[in-house]
Amino acid sequence: MQKIVNIKNKRARFEYELIEEYTAGIILTGTEIKSIRNSKASIAESFCEFNHKGELFTVNMHIEEYAFGTRFNHKPKAQRKLLLNKKELNKLYKEVKNGGLTIVPLRLFINDKGFAKISIALARGKKLYDKRETIKDRENKRDLDRVKKNFKKGK
Repeated sequence: MQKIVNIKNKRARFEYELIEEYTAGIILTGTEIKSIRNSKASIAESFCEFNHKGELFTVNMHIEEYAFGTRFNHKPKAQRKLLLNKKELNKLYKEVKNGGLTIVPLRLFINDKGFAKISIALARGKKLYDKRETIKDRENKRDLDRVKKNFKKGK
C-alpha cells in the first residue's frame, strides 16, 4: 500500500491567472524522493526558469533533508531539472521570452509507477483588483453554500 502524496501550491492559483498546464518529471536523488514520499516538501515560494542551455529548472522548491540520510544528504533548496518533451519546452520558452509570462508549479505528486511528477502552469500575474474579485467570489460561494445547507435542514 503506497501512501498518497499530493503537495499543492494554493498561493499560485490566487497570485496568477493560469493559462496552460503541463505535467513534468523531476530529476531527484535518493534522499530527495524519500523525503517527498514522507510529504516533507514545499512548493509555496517556488517558480521555474530556463538556463542558458534551454533546460527547465525549479527554483526555491524546498525538500527537507531525509532524517535517516548520511553525509551524502541533499541540499534542501537546490535547483531541480524538470523533464518535458522538446516540443513543450520550446513552446514554453517562447511564451516566457516573448509574452512576459512565468511558469509556476501547482502540484507535486507521486504517480502510479512511483515516480515524482510536478504539475506546472504557464501563468500571468494577477492585478490587485483581480485578486479582490477572487476573494469576493470565494466569500459569495461560501455564503451561498451556508444558505443552501440551512435551507435543507429546515425541510
